[in-house]
Amino acid sequence: MTNTKPLTRRALRQSLRAQRNALSPGQQSEAARLLSEQIQSIMTQPNSTVAGYLANDGEIDLTPTIKGCQQNGVVTLPVLHPFTGKHLLFQTFTEQTEMTLNRFGISEPALNSTAIRLLSQHHLLLMPLVGFDAQGNRLGMGGGFYDRTLANINALKNRPTLVGVAHDCQQVDELPVEPWDVPLDLIVTPTQIISTR
Repeated sequence: MTNTKPLTRRALRQSLRAQRNALSPGQQSEAARLLSEQIQSIMTQPNSTVAGYLANDGEIDLTPTIKGCQQNGVVTLPVLHPFTGKHLLFQTFTEQTEMTLNRFGISEPALNSTAIRLLSQHHLLLMPLVGFDAQGNRLGMGGGFYDRTLANINALKNRPTLVGVAHDCQQVDELPVEPWDVPLDLIVTPTQIISTR
């Protein structure tokens, strides 16, 4: 765990991204396997709808988790909103889903309006992050996509559980928090499950 109080969010992002990118392919693979086991242990509802993501830039790989979740329910992946470009939609993902690259070069499902799932239709929302603390604060890549998308999450009658997923090396003592940051309900790493709410 890193003491981060004096670091700016930008410097912290650089440091934590370097740490996760320094993990070997073997370490990444083992972390992905262990994370999948952890996620399966918190899935209490059969036929759950779980939002995942496709790993990028050293993020922990959800491939084993996605495969496990697809056996017992529905998996969605984020898609950049076609009109605002600043929010995310979540679209059903299967092995047959046509994929495309978004403007950041990240693979996402090709937009299909009939496959979009509302936030309220999800049980778990697995979110990538750059850093986290035990209080449930999440440091993302800096684009604000998840924060904008989840800004009104507490107004939903059926609110998904917000789960940050990360490597253990991404934990810090305390993150600097901004008013628009949406806190996590759980943080899951290969070795821990931290409940924050």
